[in-house]
Amino acid sequence: MTTALPAAVEQAIRASFDRQTLMHSFGARLTGLAPGHCEITAPILPTALQQHGHGHAGLTFALGDSAAGYAALSTLPEGSEVLTVEMKINLLAPARGTAMVATGRVIRPGRLLIVVQASVAALQDDGSKIEIALLQGTMIPVPVA
Repeated sequence: MTTALPAAVEQAIRASFDRQTLMHSFGARLTGLAPGHCEITAPILPTALQQHGHGHAGLTFALGDSAAGYAALSTLPEGSEVLTVEMKINLLAPARGTAMVATGRVIRPGRLLIVVQASVAALQDDGSKIEIALLQGTMIPVPVA
């Protein structure tokens, strides 16, 4: 990631992220942003566990979807937003660890549809990461209301 986003686009993305109350409830932070790329990190909180004590797939999906969406938004002009048209997830391993890191990227930018991918990893106590999910989907640009 050698290219920086225009300041106005980065500010708009960060403002959009700050309006996502679900991300607030997960303790998620926008930890990386560049053209066609977004990283979101969230702790695996006791309120986001499934019945076996692992991070819930809903948390995994929400983080991956948002990272992919903001990666898509980073390729659009100021004054745009995106919505998810469809998203597929492959869960690869249980979400065991201290946090999840979702990395979204644009596969094919388009005027009407943007194809995206995201990977989600579980951060371990020793700092290593275990990939737990892959997502692929499509975003649609929408004007800001």
